[in-house]
Amino acid sequence: MKARQISLLSILLLFFLSSNRLNAQEQSLDDGVLRILAIGNSFSEDAIEQNLYELAKAGKKKIVIGNLYIGGAPLSLHVNNAKEDKPAYRYRKINLDGQMSEKTNERLSAALVDEAWDYISFQQASPLSGDYDSYAKDLPLLYDYVTKHVKYQQTGYILHQTWAYQNGSTHEGFVRYNRNQNVMYTAIAKTSQEVFNWGNFDVLVPSGTAIQNARSSYLGDQFTRDGYHLNLDYGRFVAACTWYEALFKENVINNTFLPLKVTSIEGQIAREAAHQAVESPYGITVLEDFQLMK
Repeated sequence: MKARQISLLSILLLFFLSSNRLNAQEQSLDDGVLRILAIGNSFSEDAIEQNLYELAKAGKKKIVIGNLYIGGAPLSLHVNNAKEDKPAYRYRKINLDGQMSEKTNERLSAALVDEAWDYISFQQASPLSGDYDSYAKDLPLLYDYVTKHVKYQQTGYILHQTWAYQNGSTHEGFVRYNRNQNVMYTAIAKTSQEVFNWGNFDVLVPSGTAIQNARSSYLGDQFTRDGYHLNLDYGRFVAACTWYEALFKENVINNTFLPLKVTSIEGQIAREAAHQAVESPYGITVLEDFQLMK
């Protein structure tokens, strides 16, 4: 009888501790801090490692930004790393104070439980970003791994729509799209819509459409530094503005942050391009107010 009482007491104690742990997890996801983790490559580096923290700060938002980085990584590589639990990543994190740290040889499994992530982002490598079959082959496997290993079941999921290359780009992956920016963008937009409509995602970040919108301005096709990576000033700012509005559901046009090397008019173009992309993520919105004077 005494042993049975001790056993019952143990069960009640475990239940109490488990309940407290669950409550703590819920509180950690509802503490006024937005925590995002990208499973990405250099395109996530371009999009979230610069300017997004500053936009959030200007909007009086608290944010922690993580990026699991491997240059040029496709979804298939992330799947292999997950299966073998490889210490293959440079794990960069921007904390609440805006300070970036980096851990080398990090595992996906470790990063998934490092923070109470509100959102985890998936993206395809840029040459395959308009290839639906490449998503269909590998994304379900990676998604399944992440959802089973993430520490907090309340975590939501993001699809990051990347951008088309600059016309004239020498990237070997451009051949897939006949070295035509419009062909590549159309494929990316169509594919991202189909993938997002699987229903497993909570947020679409249409960086690709935002860059295409911005290219319709008088700035033209000048948003990359090498034909595919975004230029370090207004190119990256467009992507960060898109992430800000998609994450916080707040019109980025009203945000006051402007990077030092971005002019006022370039900032206006970036914000407008991002806002219109979030409003209409699968088609180009021509920025009529930012054309050359005739």
